[in-house]
Amino acid sequence: MPPRENGHDEPVIRDNRKIDPETGQVRETATVPQEVPGDVLEPQDGELAAQLAERTADLQRVQAEYANYRRRVERDRIAVREQAAAGVLAELLPVLDDIGRARDHGELTGGFAKVAESLESVLTKLGLSSFGQKGDPFDPMVHEALIHSYSPDVTEPTAIEVLQPGYRMGDRVLRPARVAVAEPEDAPAASNDDEN
Repeated sequence: MPPRENGHDEPVIRDNRKIDPETGQVRETATVPQEVPGDVLEPQDGELAAQLAERTADLQRVQAEYANYRRRVERDRIAVREQAAAGVLAELLPVLDDIGRARDHGELTGGFAKVAESLESVLTKLGLSSFGQKGDPFDPMVHEALIHSYSPDVTEPTAIEVLQPGYRMGDRVLRPARVAVAEPEDAPAASNDDEN
């Protein structure tokens, strides 16, 4: 066994405690610098700044991707919820048509009238609204023309009769209003003049 640092074969004990047991004071620790091999060069300040900028850009990119992911997931969740509600409401439209026909014929009385009112109230709370009134200008985006005629009483294509009301949920049209449309009488004459 080789001799120890102090020249004796006794073990060397180094006290590395941070608090001096005799005084109770915090010891100042002297840090011994580690030797760096001569062939390892420390990066220059410019290289270090470039690495820092690169890592910062990477972090910002990852953070932006995560934020976009969260927004996309939330948007998809809302879209799925709205699509499910629209599907259920679309299935109930024939029931609303039957209620409307019964009301028009005076057959909706008593307890059935209360049930119909409750159903319509709940569907309104879910965002369902009807549209399509007699006299509305014809809009092919929200109207479906089932009957076409000409009339001197209109100045533009107009819904002169609502055969079946349309329904929408928010901005989404669940069913277009089915209407009879009248155009001004001079429209066919103008189109005939264009052909000659």
